[in-house]
Amino acid sequence: MDETVKPRRTRIQREKRDLILAAALEVFSTHGFRGSTVDQIAEAAGMSKPNLLYYFRNKEDIHATLIARLLDTWLAPLREMDPEGDPMSEIRSYIRRKIEMARDFPRESRLFANEMLQGAPRIMAMLEGELKPLVDEKAKVLTGWMRQGRLARVDPYHLIFSIWATTQHYADFDVQVRAVLGPDRGGEGRFEDAARFLEQLYMGGLAARG
Repeated sequence: MDETVKPRRTRIQREKRDLILAAALEVFSTHGFRGSTVDQIAEAAGMSKPNLLYYFRNKEDIHATLIARLLDTWLAPLREMDPEGDPMSEIRSYIRRKIEMARDFPRESRLFANEMLQGAPRIMAMLEGELKPLVDEKAKVLTGWMRQGRLARVDPYHLIFSIWATTQHYADFDVQVRAVLGPDRGGEGRFEDAARFLEQLYMGGLAARG
């Protein structure tokens, strides 16, 4: 038997790993990487520290696994931007998907934001190896649409950055959003309100002139 081939994990092992990762997400998104410990994660997962360390080598291993999963999920909407589609429809769909992610994955967004604020010391290779090529690819798509006269001419990179900033705000600053909107407007409907506003903002600004 080839000893370099890793044995396939059992269902129970996969479930245990998922349980640990779910607990770690809660701990990391609350306390940040530096403020979190393996003991905290083990307690949140309802298992002993030695049992947890059977599945992951250390805190860094858990964090890296979480970030890799997160980045894959985070990039999915951008990957789906279709060069053959209608530009306005594709951008509107991208904005919608990002708002939905802010609604459905707020802890993941805060985890990512915490890592960025620390200078991305643990995920720079992922940013340069996965994120940058994808953004470069989609920037070329946007530039192509602009040259065809189907979008207003803007900097494609800053367009993508601005969509990230305006949509992820509703996850990273959710407490502030709800406090300012108040009880009448701070419920689940705030995400639909945000999506409609951002659609109007971007669609108006990106409409081809003449």
